[in-house]
Amino acid sequence: MQKGIIGKKVGMTQFFDEAGKMVPVTVVEAGPCVVVQKKTVESDGYEAVQLGFGDVSTKRVSKPRKGHFDKADVGPKKTLREFKFEKIDEFSIGDILKADVFAEGDRIDVTGTSKGKGYAGTIKRWNGHVMRKTHGTGPIARHAGSMGACSTPSRVMKGKKLPGHLGAERVTVQNLTVVKVDPENNLIAIKGALPGAKGSVVCIRDSVKA
Repeated sequence: MQKGIIGKKVGMTQFFDEAGKMVPVTVVEAGPCVVVQKKTVESDGYEAVQLGFGDVSTKRVSKPRKGHFDKADVGPKKTLREFKFEKIDEFSIGDILKADVFAEGDRIDVTGTSKGKGYAGTIKRWNGHVMRKTHGTGPIARHAGSMGACSTPSRVMKGKKLPGHLGAERVTVQNLTVVKVDPENNLIAIKGALPGAKGSVVCIRDSVKA
């Protein structure tokens, strides 16, 4: 059975394994999530399961979305995400998924929105090369450098790495390891760092490279 769940990033801490080695982990409040909708090939052209996470007041839900939840006979949820599973017959509308869908040692992929860092130059944004800060270089050590030839093609080529907005984009970290699962508190400890700030929403799935 394929597994997936929505969670909220709590923060980072550390564990010590049996050999006494320190393991940095990110703690995620995973679930409980409710199955709100099942999408099929006949009705939607593809198969997926829509999960809802985080209770929210009815006042803060739009009328169309409220009807969507009423149709599934579930309470309003703050976050909705789709998970493409091969066998959606294993799920039913109204099912509750908790952190115990994963176990220690599972390999997972985590998707989230990276921290927004605003406007950044080429060095920080693209890890560009810095010029030698010696006599004669001038105050251009962190500039973008050449923009291309003046005669041909007489324009900046598409894909040129230039300054611009950095972060605040969808990022997936693959093949992470579940270190510990606390079903009572719906917490999952994942080895390593995850994208996003504390309190941001992340999606946890089975790893495609496991």
